[in-house]
Amino acid sequence: MTSSFCDNLGEGGFGVVYRGKLQDGCLVAVKILKESKSNGEEFINEVASISRTSHVNIVSLRGFCFEGSKRALVYEFMPNGSLEKFIGNNNYLPEGKLGWEKLFKIAVDIARGIEYLHQGCNTRILHFDIKPHNILLDKDFNPKISDFGLAKLCPNRSSTVSMLVARGTIGYIAPELVYRTLGEVSCKSDVYSYGMMVLEMVGETKNFDVNSDCSSEMYFPHWIYKHLEQNSQLDINRTANEDEHLMIRKMIIVGLWCIQNDPKIRPSMTRVLEMLEGKHRILGNPT
Repeated sequence: MTSSFCDNLGEGGFGVVYRGKLQDGCLVAVKILKESKSNGEEFINEVASISRTSHVNIVSLRGFCFEGSKRALVYEFMPNGSLEKFIGNNNYLPEGKLGWEKLFKIAVDIARGIEYLHQGCNTRILHFDIKPHNILLDKDFNPKISDFGLAKLCPNRSSTVSMLVARGTIGYIAPELVYRTLGEVSCKSDVYSYGMMVLEMVGETKNFDVNSDCSSEMYFPHWIYKHLEQNSQLDINRTANEDEHLMIRKMIIVGLWCIQNDPKIRPSMTRVLEMLEGKHRILGNPT
């Protein structure tokens, strides 16, 4: 299936991914999970979570296998890889970065996928690792959420979950996962991660170093909020027409609401989607 694991597509926190081909010629991505001390918790999480999903913005699990301590997951193949390659300083496209209209559509589609996990499944699923690396793009740059190794199922569609240890990636992890005094862990934790990712998509930076000199780096959400508050021009190093500036501003305001420290203040993913799609009046600048 994988031609002796010769075509390495990438590596994440839980395993290495290889290109493979099924007997019918269908291309797949095969994730070989790293051996760990967690007794296969990541494998169980992934299979239990993703097997319950069926959505255009969630990557499809084609199969899985395990033998002793060796475990593998087989996914649909996503030819354009992860979103991470197309934002920030990575600039994977030879002709330039993705256009603003495409980036906005990607942000909306990711919101649809997360909203489905929170509201559309029979069992609510919290992902806990939303970030550009875990957003895969098909041949038409349609995004699909992947990597459910940290996911948690919520029994009885509970709005909050109990956590013994923090889950997530630095830069995207919600503060209540680290400091429990800030609030309960819930689907709002995914909202926070989504907001950080959207701001990264707009600012083309991992939360800092926007037009900063070598001696000072500014936390990007603070930089962007300051410019919104002063109603100054958002110099984001890329040209945009009037319609695109409206898209950018909408992404920024929604992103800033999503990363509020108090999870109760953050909008639900349903509200996020409504604001992005214009079905609900977008909130003013957060305080």
